Amino acid sequence: MTSHPRLDNRFALARYRDGAEVRLGLVAGDRIRPVGPDELGAPDLNAFLADAFAGWERMAALAETDGPWRPLDEVVLTAPVEPRQVLQTGANYRQHVIELVAAGLTNNTDRTPEEARAFAADMMDERAASGEPYFFIGLPACVVGDDVPLALPPYSEVHDWELELAVVIGREAFRVSREDAMEHVAGYTIVNDITTRDLVFRKDMKEIGTDWYRSKNAPGFLPTGPFLVPAGLVDEKDARVRLELNGQTMQDSSTSDLLFDIPALISAASQTMPLLPGDLLLTGSPAGNGQHWKRFLRDGDVMTGAISGLGAQVVRCVAEGTAR
Repeated sequence: MTSHPRLDNRFALARYRDGAEVRLGLVAGDRIRPVGPDELGAPDLNAFLADAFAGWERMAALAETDGPWRPLDEVVLTAPVEPRQVLQTGANYRQHVIELVAAGLTNNTDRTPEEARAFAADMMDERAASGEPYFFIGLPACVVGDDVPLALPPYSEVHDWELELAVVIGREAFRVSREDAMEHVAGYTIVNDITTRDLVFRKDMKEIGTDWYRSKNAPGFLPTGPFLVPAGLVDEKDARVRLELNGQTMQDSSTSDLLFDIPALISAASQTMPLLPGDLLLTGSPAGNGQHWKRFLRDGDVMTGAISGLGAQVVRCVAEGTAR
């Protein structure tokens, strides 16, 4: 069986494999129990999330009862959500973007590194004050659990990691204000938003710009979970985001550095299309991607991604077409 890090929160939901089926379970510490429509008070997970504030109260009470609990290590967890839509946010960690802009300025102007950083910081402050978040969309079919090895496609050698805090939408959000946005958050989970760097920009027609479909939507490119934690149990304003590659820390930051916070992201995203119960809204990735380190994913690599209050996921990389 798989060894899962103990959930560092009171309780959460997870989905686990039971033979050929996937079942929904309630996790408390190092144990899990199945939950069905009667316990959920809803026919399925997304219906539960549509009224999550009342639903989490039921789960909190259930977590304190006796029942068919079993050790968490006896089950194989998979992705804890079933989104119909996945929205991804780009360039949303302030210090990360400042470093990127400053690097470009020092390479192409006579500014000193200090001058370039100050100029870039002013740009980010202006963007936060009067700009808009940058969104693109991912395919829900790419959402998998860390029980699925990450198969690295052979058409590139520059597949990269991007660990992110992901918002799980509760009540449908359509054209909501920043002030009301958090009423539509059911919970949070971990997502590693894998990106193939040499496919981000079109080489055959540069005027088109970015190609997020090809660069981000190969099978399994959104490892998610393992837990879905209630919004009220997570400090989303200052959650530590940390990724290790083969035991070496590559990303280590806090959501306190988000350029656009979660209410701003939900409000902006909901202006175009309703966000539905169970949908994922990724909040962006901090500095420390493979592009920074000039080190990309290889066959045999192991990524461990952890976010405060959400546990940890362990993603194993394999060359596409190989069995492990």
